[in-house]
Amino acid sequence: MDFKDFNFNPELLEGLLAMGFRNATPIQQQAIPLILNKKDLIACAQTGTGKTGAYLLPIMNMIVETENRHNNTLILAPTRELAQQIDLQVEALSYFTNISSLTVYGGGDGIAYEQQKRSMREGVDLIIATPGRLISHLSSGVLKLDQLQHLVLDEADRMLDMGFYDDIMRIVSYLPQVRQTVMFSATMPPKIRKLAATLLKHPEQINIALSKPAEGILQQIYFVHDEQKVPLLTDVLKTGEYKSIIIFASTKEKVKNLGKVFRTLGLKAEAFHSDLGQSERESILLKFKNKQLPILIGTDVLSRGIDVEGIDLVVNFDVPHDAEDYVHRIGRTARAATKGTAITLVNSRDKRKLVSIEKLIEKEIDRIPLPEHLVAIPEATTERHAKPKPAAQKSGSGKPKRKFWNKKPKASSKEGGA
Repeated sequence: MDFKDFNFNPELLEGLLAMGFRNATPIQQQAIPLILNKKDLIACAQTGTGKTGAYLLPIMNMIVETENRHNNTLILAPTRELAQQIDLQVEALSYFTNISSLTVYGGGDGIAYEQQKRSMREGVDLIIATPGRLISHLSSGVLKLDQLQHLVLDEADRMLDMGFYDDIMRIVSYLPQVRQTVMFSATMPPKIRKLAATLLKHPEQINIALSKPAEGILQQIYFVHDEQKVPLLTDVLKTGEYKSIIIFASTKEKVKNLGKVFRTLGLKAEAFHSDLGQSERESILLKFKNKQLPILIGTDVLSRGIDVEGIDLVVNFDVPHDAEDYVHRIGRTARAATKGTAITLVNSRDKRKLVSIEKLIEKEIDRIPLPEHLVAIPEATTERHAKPKPAAQKSGSGKPKRKFWNKKPKASSKEGGA
């Protein structure tokens, strides 16, 4: 479907065409007409499907053609990186229009805070914000949203995962009852449906099926115990010809520790986490995008929070809890019909997670044997002062039972070789 078929404002369409966009993606084809008709909408679509354009384009078109534009639209995003990306798209699409936007997030200095307050008093068309900082402006009385016409929650599932439910409900209490509400989520668990039932009125629903990983991704797993992870990954990073790498870990503290460990081992790596100041985060991302920093370490926020071309290796240092997060993570590589590699390190506790992942992607992931010099690394106990472990129980054949991490995975195994 051609964007011309939506009968957008000529100036907005000119911005689209100038960016080289001609045809709408499936989520855009379904969502744009509904939003233009001022329907509330809940849409399930993952990153990379064109979801941002699916809500920005119709809302921007309505903004251009309305007289009431004072703080017309609020877009809530889980992270400052996503808020910045949305704002960049607004800036590009509105190049030939007079649409104004403001990003609101924490981590800036006092000057930035004062600039935000001034813009809010004067009024802008679009406010793109993370929940925490927005609440501080609402509570102070600086920001008035009593004339708001459109509310968008982008990556709603991630916001709930990050504990923003109460913040979202508090923000909504400042909004007019009569408004259009649009919610986008990469997954649709019960908590999202409950939130939608609370915020949306007779919503339309769209469900774009989760895409399978791109064919260009070489997916591999290593069966390891935790003490083998760093030595194995160090080997991979030092011997492989990878130039742009993202490593996903399960927690912020582990991200910090890995950053220190890899730098100590002589690898040029940076940990990306919320404890960094805004300028530090922006500097790290810029260096990574410009290929000055080869290794970036982060949590799942990175799987949806950044858009960088040319990533040729994604490493799951920890197996993600949700199978869909695995798809999001490895989707950072092999973008735009390129090729890439995704390596996942699987320990003895991750068997069920691996089964769920392979069931979702309908594919068994290649098992790669450990290098010989790493096989001998003993399992280090985390209970160094605990009582000695009893000897291995014997099976009926008289042979000791073998532990998970010593098994050689079989390619034909139905349960992931675990």
